[in-house]
Amino acid sequence: MIWALTPLAIVWSVAEIPKFWSLVLRFCLAAPIIAVVLATLRVKLPLTPTALHSYLAGSFSLIVSQTFTYQATSYLSSGMIALMFGFAPVVAGLIAYILYRQRLSGIQWLGMAIAILGLYMNTMADGQARPDLIGLVLMFCAILTYAASIFWVKHINARIAPIAQASGSIFVSATIALCFLPFIWADIPHAMPGPRSMLAIGYLVLASSVVGMFCYFKLMQNVSATTLSLATVLTPMLAIGFGILLNDEPFRINIIIGTVLVITGLLFYFYRDLQKLFVS
Repeated sequence: MIWALTPLAIVWSVAEIPKFWSLVLRFCLAAPIIAVVLATLRVKLPLTPTALHSYLAGSFSLIVSQTFTYQATSYLSSGMIALMFGFAPVVAGLIAYILYRQRLSGIQWLGMAIAILGLYMNTMADGQARPDLIGLVLMFCAILTYAASIFWVKHINARIAPIAQASGSIFVSATIALCFLPFIWADIPHAMPGPRSMLAIGYLVLASSVVGMFCYFKLMQNVSATTLSLATVLTPMLAIGFGILLNDEPFRINIIIGTVLVITGLLFYFYRDLQKLFVS
């Protein structure tokens, strides 16, 4: 749910202020909030070399991936951005195959192909024009760094609490964001953005960065990288629904067909896991 609303929130957040300022505000506001959470829960943030390495790796799924994503908002709609992140399982599967010799079964690849076809139909249901090549390249870079971050963090295996991993990654992301300031200072906003942009920035800070990343790193410790990345397949399907409800986007039959294809693809992908569940 959080990730499904995030692309729309990003597009809204950059509607009235420069993209990089929105990005910097997101992580610089998230850092003190997560610090308060750590203090309230009395969670100690490990600062060992391994932990710091893990925070850096985790920041690639935050500030690095999101830098490409924010840039892509100039070229792609929120629906297309969500669709592109649906390709994360394929990228993660290729990384696993190339680097770790982990292979997905034929039925899993078939499931991902069906699901991604469904995502394509959902996102293209409004008949929008062919997306800009620059935007697609930027989103591919975002997906690549996102998927690589999953494997990087799992490879380090720092064995730290998910809230500590999320907090450390946000702190590193905020530090990197501060490094952007000398380059974007000339574009500093001179007026407060409107209520919609403010709401979107607040959502990105609290939900997408703080709550979402805690859940993300919690899952990372309990499921495989390829399975975790497959969660993004659900994102565009839900994002289309939110677009209809919140952004007055048209509802078309393509959406129903695409949703059925996505669910069918997921059932194929998890066929073996479901089979073991029912057998046991």
